Amino acid sequence: MQDKQNFAGARFMTVAEVADMMRVSKMTVYRLIHAGDLPAVQFGRSYRVPENAVESYLQSAAIDPQRGTGSLGR
Repeated sequence: MQDKQNFAGARFMTVAEVADMMRVSKMTVYRLIHAGDLPAVQFGRSYRVPENAVESYLQSAAIDPQRGTGSLGR
C-alpha cells in the first residue's frame, strides 16, 4: 500500500481477480499488499490493485534459469 503513487488511468483488479490470475489464495494477495510488495488502493474495507502492478510483480518474481532464483530474492 503505497501512499503517493499515481494511479491515474490505471485499470484496477479486485483481490479475488488478482488471486485467480496468480493462481494463489486471496490471503496470499492480502499478505503481499500488507507487506508492501503489491501496491493497492483501499476503498472502505476492500482493496483494488492496479493491473500493471500485478504484471510488474510477476515479471520481477520470475525465476532466472541461470541462477535458479527469482529476482525478489525469496
